[in-house]
Amino acid sequence: MTETLKLDAFLPYRLSVASNRVSAAISGVYQSLFGLRIPEWRLITILAEYGAMSQQAMCGRTQMDKVTVSRAAIAVHERGLVTRTPNPDDQRSHLLALSAEGWALYRQVAPKALEMERRIFASLSDEEQAQLRTMLERVESAAAMIGPGG
Repeated sequence: MTETLKLDAFLPYRLSVASNRVSAAISGVYQSLFGLRIPEWRLITILAEYGAMSQQAMCGRTQMDKVTVSRAAIAVHERGLVTRTPNPDDQRSHLLALSAEGWALYRQVAPKALEMERRIFASLSDEEQAQLRTMLERVESAAAMIGPGG
């Protein structure tokens, strides 16, 4: 007899559902308070954490596809949250960096993001949260080894 797949017990499905619920909860706050979609917030956060970078580098850093990064970059650039300068290492691309307005927005949103994280994971102890981070890193590494490009 073949094994039966029970979707509610299938870990990839459960991980996806949990991720979607967390993203939906957080995106509602970002959208209503700051007019940001999740990809736009990720882009701003990556630039705040790592400094200026190309859209291609952002794709690798965020695991978002080129179209999503491009749309987010256009949206935040049009709002004046990022600047674009020619990339001295590759004249076909630009480096994005946070503008003064982008930094001001980041300083408003970051505390809200951390508060949302605290609320979502309040039922887990500090040790359990550390274990979850470690487990997620291991799952991501294993998936990278068998997925596209792995």
